[in-house]
Amino acid sequence: MHHSNQTPWMRATGTIASLCLLLAMAFGPAPARAQSSADEKKIDDLIARMTLEEKIQMLSGSTVMSSTGIPRLGIPAFRMSDGPVGAHIPPPSTAYAAGIGLAASWDGDLANRIGTQIGRDARSRGAAFVLGPGVNIYRAPLNGRNFEYFGEDPFLAGEMAVGYIEGMQSQGVSATIKHYAANNSEYFRFTSDSVVSERALREIYLPAFEAAVRRAHVGSIMDSYNLLNGEHATQNYHLNVEIAKEQWGFDGVMMSDWTATHDGIAAANAGLDLEMPFGWYMNEKTLVPAVKEGKVKESVIDDKIRRILRDGYRFGWMDHDPLDQSIPRYNQQGRLAALQGAREGLVLLKNDHNLLPLDPARVKTIAVIGPDAFPGSATAGGSGQVPAFYTVSALKGISDRLGLNASVLYDAGVSRLSILAMRSGFSQSGDKFTPGLTVETFDNQNFTGKPLASHVEMMANSGQNMLDSPDVGELIQSITSDQMKAFMGPTDGPPRYTRWTGYYFARASGNFLVFVENQGKYRLTVDDKIVIDHVEIPKSAVAQTVLPLTPGPHKVVLDLLSGPQFGEPQVKIGIAQQGTLVNQSAIDLAKRADAVIVAVGYDADIETEGADREFKLPPGQDELIEKIAAANPNTIVAVTAGGAVDASAWIDKVAGLVQNWYPGQEGGTALAEVLFGDVDPSGRLPISWERSLKDNPSYAWYYPTPGTLTIPYKDDIFVGYRGYEHNGVKPLFPFGFGLSYTSFKYSNLAIHSTGDAGSYAITFDVTNTGTRAGADVAQVYVSEDHPGVPRPPQELKGFARVALSPGETRHVSVPLTARSFTWYDTKAAAWHADAGAFTIHVSRSSADPQLEGKITLDKPIVMPVK
Repeated sequence: MHHSNQTPWMRATGTIASLCLLLAMAFGPAPARAQSSADEKKIDDLIARMTLEEKIQMLSGSTVMSSTGIPRLGIPAFRMSDGPVGAHIPPPSTAYAAGIGLAASWDGDLANRIGTQIGRDARSRGAAFVLGPGVNIYRAPLNGRNFEYFGEDPFLAGEMAVGYIEGMQSQGVSATIKHYAANNSEYFRFTSDSVVSERALREIYLPAFEAAVRRAHVGSIMDSYNLLNGEHATQNYHLNVEIAKEQWGFDGVMMSDWTATHDGIAAANAGLDLEMPFGWYMNEKTLVPAVKEGKVKESVIDDKIRRILRDGYRFGWMDHDPLDQSIPRYNQQGRLAALQGAREGLVLLKNDHNLLPLDPARVKTIAVIGPDAFPGSATAGGSGQVPAFYTVSALKGISDRLGLNASVLYDAGVSRLSILAMRSGFSQSGDKFTPGLTVETFDNQNFTGKPLASHVEMMANSGQNMLDSPDVGELIQSITSDQMKAFMGPTDGPPRYTRWTGYYFARASGNFLVFVENQGKYRLTVDDKIVIDHVEIPKSAVAQTVLPLTPGPHKVVLDLLSGPQFGEPQVKIGIAQQGTLVNQSAIDLAKRADAVIVAVGYDADIETEGADREFKLPPGQDELIEKIAAANPNTIVAVTAGGAVDASAWIDKVAGLVQNWYPGQEGGTALAEVLFGDVDPSGRLPISWERSLKDNPSYAWYYPTPGTLTIPYKDDIFVGYRGYEHNGVKPLFPFGFGLSYTSFKYSNLAIHSTGDAGSYAITFDVTNTGTRAGADVAQVYVSEDHPGVPRPPQELKGFARVALSPGETRHVSVPLTARSFTWYDTKAAAWHADAGAFTIHVSRSSADPQLEGKITLDKPIVMPVK
């Protein structure tokens, strides 16, 4: 097997708030300074003293996680740390709420606070660059990296990104906004071609990047793996030079994602400044002759050096080592910020009969059941996975909150996939039960001829990616190009394909759940019939189906057509009869309890970089929820996921639903605080939650056109709630939705022109009309009444998170700019709005307007991009 969906190093990898900020400033350096003419003169001098060979050496990494320095000139190598959920090279570190959970807070100040703390964590480890935040748009719930990103709306994503970046860069650490651009799936991330209209790029997929550059002055942009409109991102001149550098004025470093470079000359001419992790393309062998032959101008090389050095002077790395050993790696300020992120991001989606908050005086026995109850998943997988010093699970958080005042019972409910795989009990023979499966290696995809090798595995639960080891974070800092090549082994040998064959003995007739966990291309057959086909597209890390089986042996064959670049593939195959997946002990506990928390969802193996996931919950979890809800009417489901899940089987059977996202190390504490009313649930969805996957606006265009690697973004500008409303489809839960334990009233809408053409202040009052303190998110949507071109029915253009005591009223002002009314005119290369009427809604979600006003533009708005 010779192809991989994942490169090795990518897997390896109030009063209190004010006090925390002061402490951070005390420990940290001065904020990144504006570029001075003196710095530019120093840069000119260094460039003049460098040889062409030295310049080219600086255009790539010297280790997996650092740039290349020139010691004779006093230019250091700049170290890097993976993010964006925490600076975790080397681990352990503080695990914060994942990007999707942070976006659910709708709190730019919180994003700033968390960015500040991640910056401090990076400084304590000597990192100059943090590889985050990620701002790719949530197009569908299937993307394995949705958890890292800020949701489906470009305005919300941009606001969160700006806060995060400004906080991080205040600590003398460069943020790296990624993945530029239109990297909205993981299944073919190295080879797929996102075909996106210029208008959709400008209106949906680029605004968060633009805000990061124009407003937050981000130090670095990371080019993505995928192609965009036929060109690799790393050699896409329109993307890197025309848009980012010329139109937005980006003056920082354009770096590649790891191994995303394909052509040294093309990348050099198309604006890539830094090839990571090593110079396998932008190297002396390629670029020295190219410069001498006039294929690449030396001034182009000089500009790349200027950008790298500019960041070095701007953030102070040329003057001092970014490492600050006075900053504790076990970060107490970070711990508090992580807790607040988990609190504010949690979204209450259903609360029948006001079951929540639970009353500790009345709930004396509570059952915490489910695969995510303990130890839980603080973060999802890949480079965004943070090995934390500790994590608080749902079980621990609830038990610690209640202490000795209640009995907290626990059961996993269903087995993890590795246990299900082990319990499947495959046989080598269908005639007589002989434990094990035959594993054969072939040199062809048809699995014909004599196997190259054969052995027996006792169960289909094999493979361990070395990069899952906790020691890798330490190793990855210093590994060099030669060491990496030796570690990976030869890559030019013949391909290898593996077949697993076994027999499953069904004890009775019925429907059986069948699943495979593998991130590559494969085909699973049962009794010679294809039941899971990932030969063309490896659609998810775990795939499942239901089959009717009769008693007796059934032949099971898994053909693996791709795998990791080194080591054995991770393989799990499991079969279990439906109705037998749930522990009876869990049902018994549920019957005894006053209330039940069912903790379900994904983990770092199933929702991860390098693979997509299913919309359906992992095997057995739907059955668990249904059986527990039947046993106890006071059942609350808590979901750990990077986005929406298929709730159709059980949403009408449970009393409550809480979306945890990936809440970071303090998730269990925050969950308990919300369940028992210590904290009001103030999170609001940064996504639309589908009733059915087919309802998603991108459903018909999420996968490549058959026979190609081209993903046609024919949903165009109608992404997320824009698409649902355009298509007349109601999601299960709308964008911006979330319940509270209190109530709010909106009143006194006024619209004021602020002088500049197209600029307005939208003012209104928000009152907490309930009996509890809480926070609401006031969302301002703009609609053109009679558009001359296709436009979404409404678009988010402003918001304010408003925290209020019972009975308190606050006057709120949300600004709109001329850009708030425009659409992107591709022919004119300008943002454009026609004169005419626009409707303004102040809403509690995209489907819940509270106030309505009108604005009339007397004349058109035209804003050229250049």
